[in-house]
Amino acid sequence: MSDSRVQIIDPETARLLGRDTALPAVPAARLAPEFLRQRFASLPSWQPELFEDSLRLNNLPLRGAAVLIALAPRPRGLQVLLTRRTLALHEHAGQISFPGGRCDRQDLHPAVTALREAHEEIGLHPAGTEVLGTLPLYCTASRYAVTPVVALLEHTEGMQAHPDEVSEVFEVPLDFLMDPRHHEHREWTPENALQSAAVRRRFLVMPYVEGDRRYVIWGATAAMLRNLYRLLIA
Repeated sequence: MSDSRVQIIDPETARLLGRDTALPAVPAARLAPEFLRQRFASLPSWQPELFEDSLRLNNLPLRGAAVLIALAPRPRGLQVLLTRRTLALHEHAGQISFPGGRCDRQDLHPAVTALREAHEEIGLHPAGTEVLGTLPLYCTASRYAVTPVVALLEHTEGMQAHPDEVSEVFEVPLDFLMDPRHHEHREWTPENALQSAAVRRRFLVMPYVEGDRRYVIWGATAAMLRNLYRLLIA
């Protein structure tokens, strides 16, 4: 997302504009596998949110990519599978993301890309993965047009993070992410005030704490989760 001359964004130090405390959480019944199957099989009329990155890059040449929003069954409900990228990566090092990557020319559908990349990054086998559908394209600041592919997992046994790409695989409850009270709107500006107007950025942040671990979900990953919320609440 940036080169060595650009300031690295710390999302939690960006100015907090507010939280969506007035918006309803997605009801528990809508977070069950059967409802999700029905929702993607017969999409309602709904309006995805547009974010600054997508609007800014709308007319620029973009590379195709896909990510997997994988939902794993657990006794307490569905969990969203997320990864933390290694610090050695050229793009988005150390950030939290979905498994995914660039589309190959031979990929017939974004789901092919998402499943292949998930297998390479975290050892998730396509067998036993039920693809439900896709969300609208999201254009990233690094000039990718990303298709989010939503899928239910039968199991997650045997997964192992590829150490060159992923430093950690973890889960966040779907009901937590589908509650707008946990969605923070933040605005970042660089330290150089002369440049601030040109590169000001607004984005969503979804902090999640589990035990002594704190996960800061933001940017493109948070935006895609927000559009999943918009689809499920419609």
